[in-house]
Amino acid sequence: MAARPFRQFVVKVHSRCDLACDHCYVYRHADQSWRRRPRVMAPRIVRATAERIAEHARSHRLNRVTVVLHGGEPLLAGPERLAALARELRRSLDGIAVLDLRMQTNGLLLDDEFCALLVRERIHAGVSLDGDRDSHDRHRVRADGSGSYDDTVRAVRLLGRPAHRPAFAGLLCTVDVSNDPDAVYDALAEVRPPRVDFLLPHATWDQPPPRPHGTTDYADWLITTYERWNADDRPFSIRVFESVEAAAMGEPGFTEALGLGSPDLLVIETDGAIEQADWLKTVAEGAPETGYHVLVNSFDEAARHPGFQARALGLDGLAAQCRACPVVSICGGGLYGHRYRSGSGFVNPSVYCADLLKLIQHIQSSAHPTQLHAVPPPADIGALTAGGAPEHAAVLRLAEAQLDLRRSMLAYLHRAGVGSPDTWQALLELDGPALDLVLADPAVHAWAVTACSADAHGQSVPDTEFLGGIALAAAFRAGRRLELTVPVGTHGILRLPSVGRLRLLSNGGSLRSGEGVRVGTDGVRVWRADGGGAVWEPVQRLSLGGLEASLESNSLHPTGAGALADLAAAWRRPLEAAFGVLSHRHPHQAAALAAGVSTLVLLDSEPAPDASRPPFGALALAPPDTAQDLVLTLLREWQYAKFAALRDLHDLGGTGQEAALRQAYADLAVARAWHTRPGPAALDGAAHWGKRALAALDAFAAESDAPTPVGLRLAADVRAAVGSLLDGS
Repeated sequence: MAARPFRQFVVKVHSRCDLACDHCYVYRHADQSWRRRPRVMAPRIVRATAERIAEHARSHRLNRVTVVLHGGEPLLAGPERLAALARELRRSLDGIAVLDLRMQTNGLLLDDEFCALLVRERIHAGVSLDGDRDSHDRHRVRADGSGSYDDTVRAVRLLGRPAHRPAFAGLLCTVDVSNDPDAVYDALAEVRPPRVDFLLPHATWDQPPPRPHGTTDYADWLITTYERWNADDRPFSIRVFESVEAAAMGEPGFTEALGLGSPDLLVIETDGAIEQADWLKTVAEGAPETGYHVLVNSFDEAARHPGFQARALGLDGLAAQCRACPVVSICGGGLYGHRYRSGSGFVNPSVYCADLLKLIQHIQSSAHPTQLHAVPPPADIGALTAGGAPEHAAVLRLAEAQLDLRRSMLAYLHRAGVGSPDTWQALLELDGPALDLVLADPAVHAWAVTACSADAHGQSVPDTEFLGGIALAAAFRAGRRLELTVPVGTHGILRLPSVGRLRLLSNGGSLRSGEGVRVGTDGVRVWRADGGGAVWEPVQRLSLGGLEASLESNSLHPTGAGALADLAAAWRRPLEAAFGVLSHRHPHQAAALAAGVSTLVLLDSEPAPDASRPPFGALALAPPDTAQDLVLTLLREWQYAKFAALRDLHDLGGTGQEAALRQAYADLAVARAWHTRPGPAALDGAAHWGKRALAALDAFAAESDAPTPVGLRLAADVRAAVGSLLDGS
């Protein structure tokens, strides 16, 4: 069985550490291979690693890859090496895939210089913090036995400052049931993290975890934390809880510790060795090894290693007890390394089996249905407002939610009998990644909303040919042959969303019975009884160093492909300049924008603030005077796009409340952009737009409608973000 492509790459940039934590799986467990590794990854290994990642992304057509800088302690490599590594990775992946670059650190070496580097190089840093002083210093100590709590909290607070917060990915906390869960939760919440990952201590059946109180100590500890988190209205994301909730709804989880997904992570050690996940170091000496090396082997070769193959078996690779369990689709047998027992290997339940069962059942029984369906969760709303590293992950979940919504609208239209049986049969047969790419086109959302609204009000659905265009576009993207007879509107144009459009040349712009459109390996063709032809106008695309987008004009039919190509050429240089500035000054927002935007709609003139905008996935842009103006426009329109998606998914309030929130959300982005510019005029600009946002929030509060919980949460997050900008702290 072939494993799926690797999408996450853990790069060990330094093999030593300045702490001596007694629960560390690198130094304190069975595998001691760190002793014979070089301390620092050499430049030629860095280069080979970057090239292998790019090779793998190109081969598997990956749009995005995640690289985690790890150790040991990665900060020991020094700022110059980390910056060079980040640039080497981006150079290799340029034009191939978007790089999501992360780092896990103990934070002790963080200072202003390091934090500025993280922001500049778009490195999202997670810091290990186990709670309050007593909890943290129980394990995370220096070689002389002294605690590290004070220096770690200093680092977290430094990373949380407004200038550095874009690089703050969150906290990693290892659970110790000897620690008070309330004290740990309070200490973590006090430093305002965007996200917390709770990690169960690495253990096996041969070396089980301590259980001072009973068989479900870890579940009881986590359940206490879960209840505190809910009572506090989920002020930050907690991955294990959200992963259980997502999996309970049949969605992919967010952590490799749960779920049946095939492994997509590998490790590159400082010497260039390609290994499996490094928590396998808890099992035995050499357990993660594959025998492959970046200077010799591709990652596809490594994927054929029996270790990766075994983990790709899914349900078939689990113990019989697991396969019969009612929560197996959520738990997935737990973390692979936690299943190990001498003699039977990994074909066992997790050593935390009883804990996982109790925790999952508690979350299933206690979570309100709206919590299980809420996408994004309230913590994501905060991430979509803060403008830092967590926005990228929140945008990906927002895009997934939009895709689900578009599928739901198509299902409604199917039940309503809109469209021909042949079209629906084609859509059912084409269901898969190619159709998802088509549904991601914002034009699908705009048409589906109009169609569903018309049907719900008993009106005829306009432009039903668009449904056939969706099917033809999916076939085109899948490389499959499809022939459909499709009615074409009065303009004689048939859109194939995300692909292009057909313009009929005669016969009043329509296709008669027996005429139709065919897609296949030879492209898009039309057959007509009168011999009339059609012109194929493919989508015009721009690649802007991370942002890949198709272009549309605000005029549907007067311009042909040549005119749109001219328009694309005219916009290319201003967009490249503006996106370059955006990537430099707002690197995390630029990465999130690139992840969420697929279409740029080019307007003739600036739209009014209260004018309608395209759906999520598209930005409306008017001709700018300068690159700086276009940067402001990109950030403002990106806010409008995210707000539109949130409005699709949540009740944000009455019409007046929604309009006020929308304006405040957009003004926040402009204020933040001014805040990053140099000089006193920039501070005045930030203050002006910040005060505008606060005035809009005051208007929101003054509305007579009862506010909704999500609307209140968004308003509070915007107010806090604006306050932080105006205070300069």
